Amino acid sequence: MIMISDELFTSFRDTGRDLFLTGAISSHGGNMSVRVGDRILITRSGSMLGRLTRADILETDISACPEDEGCSRELVVHRAIYRVTDARAIVHAHTVHTIHRSLFSDVIVPLDSESRAILGDVPVVSAEQTIASPEAAEILSAALAEKKVAVLKTHGPFAKGATLEEAFYHVSCLEASAKILDIADARG
Repeated sequence: MIMISDELFTSFRDTGRDLFLTGAISSHGGNMSVRVGDRILITRSGSMLGRLTRADILETDISACPEDEGCSRELVVHRAIYRVTDARAIVHAHTVHTIHRSLFSDVIVPLDSESRAILGDVPVVSAEQTIASPEAAEILSAALAEKKVAVLKTHGPFAKGATLEEAFYHVSCLEASAKILDIADARG
């Protein structure tokens, strides 16, 4: 069993708070995890990301096990991403502008220099069942083998990183880019 360090808890707490306070998500709009060896620390199902406590961070195995009870429903997706990619941390968020862009395209092409340089073109992938499905897990893990972030149509981005902060940066960079695209479209 991993004892969550103060530093790692602070990373979870601050990332969740920042996702919420930036207005990128609703109170319960996403989940996060960190891989430590063959163990995963992941947010509890139904946790308020902007107000995480230590009780909201659960530990489980990289493989399915009885400890899964209470974990985010998206655990199946997180596991697949960890198995297929070099990710050490994952942030999934129901970001408003990114979801909006996912409704109309199979790729998000950033207009802004920062997102273009950091993320490049971002794939938008589809699954019949978008929440916690093996199909979504397979499609997203394949996309994230090549990219830092991928968007599940109508559901939002999944981003990987070496840390939660890096994964959050990828989500926030994409959300800012999607907002710029929405503003540019509104101007005609």
